Amino acid sequence: MSTNTPIVKKRCDYLKPDFTINKVNLEFQLEATATRVICITQIERQGGHQKPLILNGEGLELLSVSVNGAEYSDYTVDKESLSLHTDLDKFELRIENLINPQENTSLEGLYLSAGAFCTQCEAEGFRKITYFLDRPDVLAVYDVKIIADKTQFPFLLSNGNKVAAGDLADNKHFVSWQDPFNKPSYLFALVAGDFDLLEDTFITQSNREIALQLFVDKGKLSRGQHALDSLKKAMRWDETEFGLEYDLDIYMIVAVDFFNMGAMENKGLNVFNSKFVLANSETATDEDYFNIEAVIAHEYFHNWTGNRVTCRDWFQLSLKEGLTVFRDQQFSADMGSAIVNRIKNVRIIREHQFAEDASAMSHPIRPDEVMEMNNFYTVTVYDKGSEVIRMLHTILGKQGFLAGIKLYFERFDGQAVTCDDFVQAMEDANNKDLTQFRLWYSQSGTPSIDVTDEYDAESNSYKITFKQTNEATFGQQIKHNLVIPIQFSLLNTADEKEHTFELKDEIQTLEFKEVKNKPLPSLLHNFSAPVKLHYDYQPSELAKVMVASPDDFARWDAGQSLFSECIHQASKLAENESQQLIDSTVKYFEEIVNSKDMDIALKAEMLSVPSFETLFQQASSVNIDSLYKTRESLLVKMGQAFEPQWTAIYKNKSLQKYSYNQNQVEQRKLTNLALKYLSFGNKSLAADCIREQFSGCDNMTDSLGALSAAQSTGLDLFENLMEQFEQKWHDDPLVLDKWFALHANTYRTDILSRIELLMSHSQFTINNPNRVRALIGSFAFFNVKGFHNLDGSGYKFVADYLIKLNSVNPQVAARIITPLIQWQKVDKERQEMMQHQLMRIGDTEGLSKDLFEKISKSLP
Repeated sequence: MSTNTPIVKKRCDYLKPDFTINKVNLEFQLEATATRVICITQIERQGGHQKPLILNGEGLELLSVSVNGAEYSDYTVDKESLSLHTDLDKFELRIENLINPQENTSLEGLYLSAGAFCTQCEAEGFRKITYFLDRPDVLAVYDVKIIADKTQFPFLLSNGNKVAAGDLADNKHFVSWQDPFNKPSYLFALVAGDFDLLEDTFITQSNREIALQLFVDKGKLSRGQHALDSLKKAMRWDETEFGLEYDLDIYMIVAVDFFNMGAMENKGLNVFNSKFVLANSETATDEDYFNIEAVIAHEYFHNWTGNRVTCRDWFQLSLKEGLTVFRDQQFSADMGSAIVNRIKNVRIIREHQFAEDASAMSHPIRPDEVMEMNNFYTVTVYDKGSEVIRMLHTILGKQGFLAGIKLYFERFDGQAVTCDDFVQAMEDANNKDLTQFRLWYSQSGTPSIDVTDEYDAESNSYKITFKQTNEATFGQQIKHNLVIPIQFSLLNTADEKEHTFELKDEIQTLEFKEVKNKPLPSLLHNFSAPVKLHYDYQPSELAKVMVASPDDFARWDAGQSLFSECIHQASKLAENESQQLIDSTVKYFEEIVNSKDMDIALKAEMLSVPSFETLFQQASSVNIDSLYKTRESLLVKMGQAFEPQWTAIYKNKSLQKYSYNQNQVEQRKLTNLALKYLSFGNKSLAADCIREQFSGCDNMTDSLGALSAAQSTGLDLFENLMEQFEQKWHDDPLVLDKWFALHANTYRTDILSRIELLMSHSQFTINNPNRVRALIGSFAFFNVKGFHNLDGSGYKFVADYLIKLNSVNPQVAARIITPLIQWQKVDKERQEMMQHQLMRIGDTEGLSKDLFEKISKSLP
C-alpha cells in the first residue's frame, strides 16, 4: 500500500470558520488551456483571534493578490492552500489565477469536455477554480461575469438571474448573472457552450411566471420534452404537497455527456448527465423515462431541501440527500405505480446498502470520519438516509411530518445546519421525544428483527414477540436499541387491519385477545424500517401471505422469500433433491401466473426471480458457482412449467404505438418477462419471438427486451442482433451504453478479449464516466461468472483498468472497485486472489485518496 496516508477528517473536530465571506464577484475569461479567474470577495474575521486567512486551492496558477485595492505580498502558497497574513478584521480580497480546463479529466471544478465548459463543485470542487473558503457553512451572494468567444460559446450560463449581456472586441461577448440568495461555493455553477434550447414557462401558486430553459447537445432537442414536462410536474407537486414555491425568475437545466454524477442541483442552473435528460421512444426505455422524471424531480426538490437550507459540514450530507431522496420517492409513487416504486427502493437497500453496512465501509447516515469527501456519496447516506426520513414520516404521520418541515424552514431558511437541527424541528413541531430515534443518525449497521409467536386456543389469546439485534460493525463495537416502526397485520382473523408499533426495547411482546384462530402474521408492511426481519415461515405460509396479505409489498416480499430460500437451500443439495425443491416451489406461483384480475405491475414484480446480487447479499458466505447454477435452474423451471401461460401473455401483447403511460409500461414489463421465461423454457419458440420483436418494435424497451432474452438462447442469435443494434446506433453514445453493458454482462469464455475489443470502439473513451460505467462497471458488478472466474482473470482485468482510471477519474474508479472489496463473502481461493488485486491497486504510484480509503479499510 501507498505510504502517503491521507489525513482522516472527523466530525467531532468541526470548528466554525475563522473568517466568512458574504459577497463574491467572479469574472471568468474562458480559454481552453488558460482560463483567467478573477475573484473579489468581502472578507470578515469571526471573533477576536489573529489567525491567518487560509483559503483552499488545488491545481491553480496564482497571478496576483490584492487587499483593499492594493497589491499584497504577505502570503504563502502550497499545493492545497493560500495563507494570507493580515490583522485586518474586514477587507476586500482580489485574487487572480489561471486554470487549465482542457486537462481537467477529473471532471471536478471547471473543465472542458465535448466542446463545452462545465463545472462540478460538490463536494470540494470550487477550490479547483480559485482560492476560497471551500466549505458549505460559508454562504455568500454571487455576481458572475463570463467572457468567451461568441461563435464557440453563444450560451454563457451561471446561477441566478441574467442582469447584463453584450459584445466585446475580438468576437468575444459577456453575460453577467446575479444570484440574490446566499449559497455555499459547492452550489456555484458555470456552463458555456453551443446548445439547442427548449423553452417553456411555469405559473406558480402565487401567480409568478417562471422561465424554464433546457439546454441539450445540438440535434437532440426532440429528446428533451419529457424532462421539461417532468420539471413542471415536480414544481406543481412540491407546491401541492409541501407548499414550496420556486424563488428565482428562471430555472435552467443543462445536459452534458461528461459528468461524474447523475445531476447537480446548483441554484437555478442544474447540470445533468445527459442520460437523465434525453429521451424518446426509439432511444430510451421505460426505465430511462422513469429515471429522468425522478432525477429531474430530485434536483428540483433540492432548491429548498439542500439549497435554501444547506449542510453545515459534509458529515451532515444526509440532511439534504436523505430528505430529498425521500421526497423524490414520494413524488415517483404519486406519478406512477406506488408498489413498483417501493420495490425499486427496497432492492437498492437490500442489494447495495445492506452490503455496505456489512462491509469495512460501514458507516452511519451521518458519518463520523472520512479521508476523501467524494466517498461520502453512498447508498447509506442517500438511501438509508431516505428510509430514516420515511420512518419519521411513519411515526409522526403525514400532518405531523409536514408540521416539522414547516418549522424547519421557518427556523433555518438561508442557513447551513445539522441533522440534529432537522430532528429538533420535527420533535418541537410534534411535542414528541425523538431522543432515542436520533441513534439512527449515529449508529451504523443493519438491525435484525427476530419474530416469534404463540397462540393459546383455550384463552383465544395470541402473543407476538419482536426482538432486535444490533451487531458490531467496522469501527463501531458498542450498539444500542433503536426505535423501529413495524407495520403488520394478522391473517386468518376476523380483523386483518394493519397495526403499527414502535419497537424500542430489545424485546417487546404484543398480545391480542379474543382471537378465535391461530393468526398468520404478515410482517414489515411497506418495508416500514430498513431491517432484516426473520420469522420461521413454512413455504406454504409464505405462499399464503403472498396471495392474501392486504399489503402489496408484503405479498411481493413473501414471494421473493419463497424464491430465495428455495435457491439457497437447493444450491446445497444433490441434483435430484435440488430439482425436487425447485419443482415444489414453482407450484406455489401458479395462482399468481394464472391470475386475471391482479395488478399487472405487481404481478410482473412478483414473478421476477431475485437477482444474483440480492441472493449474494442474503448469505454470509457464498458458493458462487452453485448459487448461480441453481438460480439458472429455477429460471428454466419457471419457463418450462408455465410455458403455455408465458406464450399466451406474449402473444396477447399490446400493438399500440409507444407511449410512456403507466398501463403501457406495466404491459411491456410483463410481456418482456414472459419472453425472458420463454427463452429459458423453449429456446426455439423464444428465438422466433425475439427476432420478430426486435425487427418489428417501435421502442427501445422492447428492443432491449428482445436482446436481453436473446442472451439466454445462445450466442449466435444474440451476436447477430447485437450487430444489427450497433449498426443502427453506432453514432449515438447514450444508446450504445446499453449495448456496451449488454456485452459486458454476457458470459462467454472469451469475455475479456471481447471487452478489450469493445474498448477500441470509436464511441468508447476512458474519459467519459458513462462509457466506463457501462462497460467496465457492468462487467464488475453483473457478469458473475466472468468477474469471479476461478482463474482470477476477471479480478486482474478490473484491477488493471482501475489502476489506469486512478489518474484519470478517481471518483469513478472508487465506485467500480466495490465488487472487489466484497471479498469476505466468497471462498478462500477467490478471497486471496481478490485481496492480491486490491494490494496491487494499493501499490499504485500516485494512488488517489478515493481509492486509498476504500482499499485500506477493506484489507485485513
